[in-house]
Amino acid sequence: MPETDAEGAQAAWQAEYHAAAKPHPVIAALVARFKLALDYLMLPIYFILHTVYVFVQGILIKMFKPHPPPEKIKRPYARIAVIGGGLTGVSSAAHAVSHGFEVVIYEAADRIGGIWAHENKTSGLQLNSLLYRFHPAVRWKKAFPQRDEILGEIEKVWREYRLEERTRLNTPVKQVRRVKRVSPDDECQAHVRSPSQWYINAREDGPFDALIVAVGTSGEPMWVGFEGMPIKAEKSDSKRSTEVPSREPTTLTGSNSKSRRADKKDGDNAQKAGSVEKHEQWTYQGPVLHSSQLDYATPEMLRGKTVAVIGSGASGVEAVETALSRGADRCIMIARRDKWIIPRNVVFDICLSAQPFGREMPFSVIWERFLALWQYHGVENLVPKSGIFVSTPVVNDDFLNQVRAGNCVYVRGDVVRLTTDGIVVDVRESIEGGSPSWIGKGVHESMHPTRPTGPETDAGGASPEAEGRVEFKADVIILATGYKHPSLSFLPQELFPKDYERPNLYLQNFSTEDWSVLLTNSAYLNAIGTVGHFHIGIYTRILLTFLLDPATRPIAKEMKIWVDVVRFIKRGAQGGALTFFTYMELTIWILTFHVLRPDRWRWTFFILFGWDVCPDDEQLISLIDEGKQKV
Repeated sequence: MPETDAEGAQAAWQAEYHAAAKPHPVIAALVARFKLALDYLMLPIYFILHTVYVFVQGILIKMFKPHPPPEKIKRPYARIAVIGGGLTGVSSAAHAVSHGFEVVIYEAADRIGGIWAHENKTSGLQLNSLLYRFHPAVRWKKAFPQRDEILGEIEKVWREYRLEERTRLNTPVKQVRRVKRVSPDDECQAHVRSPSQWYINAREDGPFDALIVAVGTSGEPMWVGFEGMPIKAEKSDSKRSTEVPSREPTTLTGSNSKSRRADKKDGDNAQKAGSVEKHEQWTYQGPVLHSSQLDYATPEMLRGKTVAVIGSGASGVEAVETALSRGADRCIMIARRDKWIIPRNVVFDICLSAQPFGREMPFSVIWERFLALWQYHGVENLVPKSGIFVSTPVVNDDFLNQVRAGNCVYVRGDVVRLTTDGIVVDVRESIEGGSPSWIGKGVHESMHPTRPTGPETDAGGASPEAEGRVEFKADVIILATGYKHPSLSFLPQELFPKDYERPNLYLQNFSTEDWSVLLTNSAYLNAIGTVGHFHIGIYTRILLTFLLDPATRPIAKEMKIWVDVVRFIKRGAQGGALTFFTYMELTIWILTFHVLRPDRWRWTFFILFGWDVCPDDEQLISLIDEGKQKV
């Protein structure tokens, strides 16, 4: 029940809006034809825009790219530990060393790249790369680069800014110890003295003055243990999975005579990426993959097959696209909750992220009605009932076309269990070809009503909860269930007191207990924006400013007040004040960070653009000394 009359009225208004949101079929058909004609007309314009984009990148590099550090920084202003060697960690470290700070990067894997090093080869940016300039030195070749180009740019920055010798690969961080500095003469290898000293693991690299935690929001693949899952479904990332078996019985160890003749090698391979070592009576007999393993879902495995995808987020949409492009006959997407799907249009995406309130507002209906007409024409029943400014949308242009064409059946429901040759789902609605349909329509016996046969049934073959449940036949199952949220258990727990855990942090990225801990891209949950853009450099330079100028540093009370004010302004926001934000809202946070504190004004050009601070600057060092004396 809504807590207030206002909230009840808003809920009623939203229900009324969504009931009336579907455009007239004639209008939807006209929009579809207009979009098709527009795509052809825009082809030469897209070519011109791409040429301009390449030219614009050159200007951005010339204006904002910081100079690489000298071979040795003689007098580092401070030492910073960077935990995580992904895109955010590499970019943050590159910014720090270019401005005269010494860094050490700790990466648990054997290579840099973070989540991109474990993604599928076909994975790429959802947003235009203009919105993914994670460092000013980046020069994209494509508007929507794929994994290998992204990894190439990360490695280029890593090498150009002399980070190779500053990186500890295969070094997971298990413990971070915080020691309050009691004397300016405490052990330190840098010019600036921060209030805390930080020690990583066994203190092998000595004390650090600050900490950048760049572990991101995506850790190990999330394997949901549905009943009926193969016993030894692999629960590791795709990097360790070297081969995925097809569904042919010769590659599985099952109960039939052919599978019993599978040799040991095939049996071993069957365990490596989601198949099984042993099947029980009611265990699914086909391959089960995580969406991070799509590189191993070969055309031979998928051609002519029915693929069930569990999950409706970005990885689920990618799984459907990949399976159909490799010859799958039909896909069935099982969605617990709907996600908004927005177009791959840089102008639209920028305008959407420019909403400054970071929550649903009365005029949000404009965006939702536009998307219902422009993006969801012909599949209006897929329009989510929740507002668009609630969770991270999916950016895609092809998936809805596959639903319109009947190549993908969209099922709203909850997975009950896996059977020997499919999935039992508690179905709320099934949408095929853009319209709700009775279960089984046109899916060549891939879907049919069933009384689930399994260990939960009674002697007569009926389940007390079977009504409304449907079994979907599937040759391959893909778990698009996302990734685990990386743990921060290695950090001291006093950094996150009650009510100020992530994402409820200062500027959503600094611990409210100690400004020398920065968690760039490690605290947010949902947003309309991008994790790989200019904010990485801005947040890093805010930390560097705190280290350089004691007068700019916030106290714990000030940081908590900031969180409380945001929570007050966004009170009533679905999910919480800081669980969702837009890029414009983040920009407002950064601007107010300067405006409300005149002692930070002289650092504005450095924080926003990276100008004026160079390594071993004697004049800057004298200014720092002068500032310390005043403090």
